[in-house]
Amino acid sequence: MVGGARRHYSGAVSRGLSLRMLLGLGLGAALGALAHAQLDPAALESFASHVTEPIGKIFLRLLFMLVLPLVVAALPLGVAGLGDLHALGRVGFRTLLYTVAVSATAVAIGVTLVNLVQPGAAVDPAVAERLRAGAPAAPPVAATGVDLLVRLVPSNVVQSMAEGDLLAVMVFALFLGVGLAAVRTAPARRLEEGLQGLYDVVMWLLEVVIRVAPLGIACLVFTLTARLGLDVLRQLAAYVGVVVAGLAIHQFGVYSLSVYWLGGMSPRRFFRAVRPAMLTAFSTASSNATLPTALAVAEHDLGLPPHVSRFVLTLGSTANQNGTALFEGVTVLFLAQFYGIDLSLAQELTVVGICILGGIGTAGVPAGSIPVVMMILGLVGVPPEGIGMILGVDRFLDMCRTAVNVTGDLAAAVVVARGEAAPAA
Repeated sequence: MVGGARRHYSGAVSRGLSLRMLLGLGLGAALGALAHAQLDPAALESFASHVTEPIGKIFLRLLFMLVLPLVVAALPLGVAGLGDLHALGRVGFRTLLYTVAVSATAVAIGVTLVNLVQPGAAVDPAVAERLRAGAPAAPPVAATGVDLLVRLVPSNVVQSMAEGDLLAVMVFALFLGVGLAAVRTAPARRLEEGLQGLYDVVMWLLEVVIRVAPLGIACLVFTLTARLGLDVLRQLAAYVGVVVAGLAIHQFGVYSLSVYWLGGMSPRRFFRAVRPAMLTAFSTASSNATLPTALAVAEHDLGLPPHVSRFVLTLGSTANQNGTALFEGVTVLFLAQFYGIDLSLAQELTVVGICILGGIGTAGVPAGSIPVVMMILGLVGVPPEGIGMILGVDRFLDMCRTAVNVTGDLAAAVVVARGEAAPAA
């Protein structure tokens, strides 16, 4: 009950902050462009380096501070939410298999579009070289697939945490979640409650940090536009277009095929029935807040067996975030292009894998995916300063991807229910 209240409160806070965040983006961009055109370059660089850039970096460090505890708490809870792995049977296996397959498809769509359109690659070559010079070196990537596979398993998880090896930490968190789902003793449940408490505290702290986001966004965007001019806004518009196009393809292409071929239902009937849930998701930008509406739609409008719809939709509100996975992949590759950082095939595949896993542990609340994006940026060596641009338009994109997430949950319920409807009757 407490967690649910906090999630509702988070959504209300985000709705109030969204306008101020957008204003922060606009103000930072306008003042930065004006300073770029009017001020002496030396004076402008001094002001940006000593005032706006430090403020923006402090805001980013506050977000980074919460990444590790969020991963350690959220990912095990998402996996443990599957329940007893031995008792779930067909419903749990089919749900998990479908979730991984469709999330992988979503990320593949986003990665393909961003590589084809290249929304972040239009920076002036001289400016791109300067951005590359100031970027941190990318972490070393294993030379072979076998080496990469070995590195995924931490020999000392505490050391991995200290060294910032977040990929190894995620693997440990997955194992911890599987153990929590399999072991049904009272001490194991107390550990799960402790992780839930850590998760609640971290989400509350994230709310506090997001409250200062308008100032952080204004400073980050001012620094970028003061150095680049208005080119950054054109690239931001291209980025938004790629994200929305990818979400639309997944929403009306992939889901239509899945409900027709795998669920045996007409896409026309499906989308007509799920409109109330889609509208609720779009307006609240929260999968958790939309759950009651989605449950009603599944049972009354789609006619799905209650034991299937309740399991799939409750799990899906946190562990089937297809739209969020797509958004995260596009965002990371866009920012890599923006800073002129060429990611290797192994790094892009790493991004894809983490986005799929991140869909399990991403909070079903507004701005819940931002810490995951921050984690991936640090993992592949992309400067996090560009996140200021993303935060400025994140509310609109959050509304779009949440509608896709909730539609995906309902599509998954249709697919899973096809094999379970007869026994339930």
